[in-house]
Amino acid sequence: MTEIKAERHKARQQKVKEAVDAKVAAATIERGVLMVITGNGKGKSTAGFGTVARAVGHGKKTAVVQFIKGGWDCGERNLLEGVGVPFEVMATGFTWETQNRETDTAAAEKAWAVAETWLKDDSLDLILLDELTYMLSYHYLDLERVLTALKNRPPHQHVIVTGRNCHRQLLELADTVSEIECVRHAFEAGVKAQSGFDY
Repeated sequence: MTEIKAERHKARQQKVKEAVDAKVAAATIERGVLMVITGNGKGKSTAGFGTVARAVGHGKKTAVVQFIKGGWDCGERNLLEGVGVPFEVMATGFTWETQNRETDTAAAEKAWAVAETWLKDDSLDLILLDELTYMLSYHYLDLERVLTALKNRPPHQHVIVTGRNCHRQLLELADTVSEIECVRHAFEAGVKAQSGFDY
């Protein structure tokens, strides 16, 4: 009976392997990927930074634009700037802190101007546009301007966009879309954001 189960398992796994191998063989296109990581769950920026770290580990040239984030200490920035990854940080903090649309819009425009320059830079392999989705949903940046820059970037360049409530047109443009769902968050139980884990 054990031998029969083992043989059935082996046969099932062989079919799975054949299906996976066929998909791998069919994937022959090599070009830059636009990835969106959205949803209400925690971990969107963390996933984006993980991919930046992976790229750096492979000797790729990367850059990061942080929208929304404030001027506080950021573990990812501390690490990645130390290995030569350039950062542009909007540094106005969350919009509910500034409560000043004019200031936020100007800061978003300044950060986006740097992003546009990097999206034309053929030497960059990967750009993380962290929390960009908010700049579109709050109308701090022009949607068409953003979409045009993403469409016209160098063919090999990968881009990751993070943030909640991603605009439909940006979702349609993306090659890969991941949505992180919030099942439970420690903050709701009164646990504060902590250095080395949350930022």
